[in-house]
Amino acid sequence: MNTIIAFILMFGLLVFIHEFGHYIFAKRAGMLVREFAIGFGPKIFSTIKNETLYTIRLLPMGGYVRVAGEDPEIIEIKPGQLIGLTFDSHGKVNQIIVNNKDKHPDCLVVEVEHIDLDHALSIKGYEVDQEMLHSFQVDEKAHFIMDEKATQIAPYNRQFASKTKRQRAMQLFAGPMMNFLLSIVIFMILGFIQGVPADDVRVGQVVDNSPAAEAGFEPNDTVIAIDGSKIDDWEDFRSIVEKSPDTTVEMTVLRDNEELKLDVTPQAVETEEGTFGQVGVTLALEKSFIRTIPYSLEETYKWSTLIITNLGKLVTGQFSIDMLSGPVGIYDATDQVVQTGFLNFMMWTAILSVNLGIVNLVPLPALDGGRLLFIGIEALRGKPIDPQKEGIVHFVGFALLMLLMIVVTWNDIQRLFL
Repeated sequence: MNTIIAFILMFGLLVFIHEFGHYIFAKRAGMLVREFAIGFGPKIFSTIKNETLYTIRLLPMGGYVRVAGEDPEIIEIKPGQLIGLTFDSHGKVNQIIVNNKDKHPDCLVVEVEHIDLDHALSIKGYEVDQEMLHSFQVDEKAHFIMDEKATQIAPYNRQFASKTKRQRAMQLFAGPMMNFLLSIVIFMILGFIQGVPADDVRVGQVVDNSPAAEAGFEPNDTVIAIDGSKIDDWEDFRSIVEKSPDTTVEMTVLRDNEELKLDVTPQAVETEEGTFGQVGVTLALEKSFIRTIPYSLEETYKWSTLIITNLGKLVTGQFSIDMLSGPVGIYDATDQVVQTGFLNFMMWTAILSVNLGIVNLVPLPALDGGRLLFIGIEALRGKPIDPQKEGIVHFVGFALLMLLMIVVTWNDIQRLFL
C-alpha cells in the first residue's frame, strides 16, 4: 500500500508540474486552454473552472494540456444550416445551439448565410420564415451547444497558431523546464535535510565486512592519494576504485592530522555495463546553506548528462530497448526505493523529473521537442508548415510512441512476472 500511494503521488506530481508549465504559459500568452488532463483514456474525475476542463484519466501514462487551435475545431457551421441563438444582456450571442433546438424553446432559430467565429465574431442569417438578413455579434466566450454539451468558441486570437513563435516555443518548452526546476527544488530540500557532499574525499560511512572495513578505514578518514597519486575529489576516488576490481591499491588517508597507508582490494561487482570495483564507503555529508543551491544545480546537471548519454547509446545501438522501463518497471523500481527510506524516494523523484524533462525535449513527433523543431523549421522557412501535414506527423508520432510504450510495458511484465 505504501508503494501504491508513493507511486500515485510521485506520478501525479511529475505530470502535474510538467503540464502546469504548459498551462501557465498558455494562459500568459492569452491562449484558450480547453483541458488540463492527468493521465490518458476514460475520465474518472472532471470539473470545469475558468474556461478549462480539469480531468484525471484512467491510464497513468502521462498527461496533456489541450490548447485551442492545436487540434482542428470539431464543430463546424456551414451556410444554410439552421442553428439556435441565445443572447446575453448586451445583445451578443452567448450560445450557438447546433442541434436539439426543440429543447431550447427560447432560442432564436436562424438559417446561416455567413459565419465568422475566428476574426469578426459575427453571424449573418435569416430568421425562419423571414426574408430580412440579420447580423448578430458573438461574444468571444460564447459556447456551442451540441448534444447538450457546451464547447467554448475559440477566436483566432485565443488559438495557439495566432501567437508569436517565441510565445509558442515558450509554451512548449515550459513543461520540461518545470521538470528541471522541480528536480532542482527537490535536490535543494535534500541538501537542507541531509547535507551536501564534502569538498574533499572524506569518508562518511564504512560498510561492515566491506574491503574498506577490512583495510581499517574509519568514518571521517580523508583520502588524499591512491598509489602515490594525489586525489582531488570524490570523482577521482570513485573512478580509480571502479577501474581496480580485485586489484590491491595503496590509499593514503589523513586521520587526526596523521597520514596512514591502507592497502585495500576493491571487490568486483558485475553489472550489465561491465565489472567495476567497490570498496564500501560513502562520501561524508555536511550541512552548508551556502552550498545547497550549487549542489542542487550540480546534481540536476549530473543526472541530465547521464540520461542524455544513455539516450545517445540507445540511438547508436549500445543501449538495448529491452533495458527501457515503462510504468510497470518504474512502479517496481519505486517499490524498491520506497523500502530504503523517504529521502531516497525524494531523490528517485528528482531523477525521474529530470528524465521526463529530457525525454520530452527529444525532437520526435508528438513530443515537446518535436513540436519545437517544427517552430524552428518555420523560423528558417519564414512561413508556417501546413497545419494538416504537421498534425498528421504528430499523430503518427504519437501512435508510434504508444506502440513503444506497449512494447516496453510488455518487456517489464515479462521481466518481472513471467
